[in-house]
Amino acid sequence: MTDTSRHEDWVEVFRTSTDYEADIVRDRLDDAGIPAVVFTQRDHVFNLNVGNLALVSVRVPARYAEAARRLLAETVDDETLRLAAEAADPGAPPAHDPETEARLDSGADHLGLDLPDDEEPPTD
Repeated sequence: MTDTSRHEDWVEVFRTSTDYEADIVRDRLDDAGIPAVVFTQRDHVFNLNVGNLALVSVRVPARYAEAARRLLAETVDDETLRLAAEAADPGAPPAHDPETEARLDSGADHLGLDLPDDEEPPTD
């Protein structure tokens, strides 16, 4: 299986020009049990956030696309957000250790980062 074939059936369900907005959307999908990753083409060196230099998309496996779009079409009103904030425990310990949190944020669990089957590792 090639590297690209492991995620080539993932489809874009949300597009923005900011990483933080894409992260919020990805977290909302993950919380609903929909695997999601953020793909960014944003130029972080010059901090450009316009045009093709600022494309950030959230993608999900094709079989989840319809459910993801339905979820993202639902509005979350201020009252729901207020109740969720009041129910949250600011003193609660983190749900994950920092290493696990970084791995989950990266989406690495959902992407194949291994070499393609027909490629040998470099020998330096």
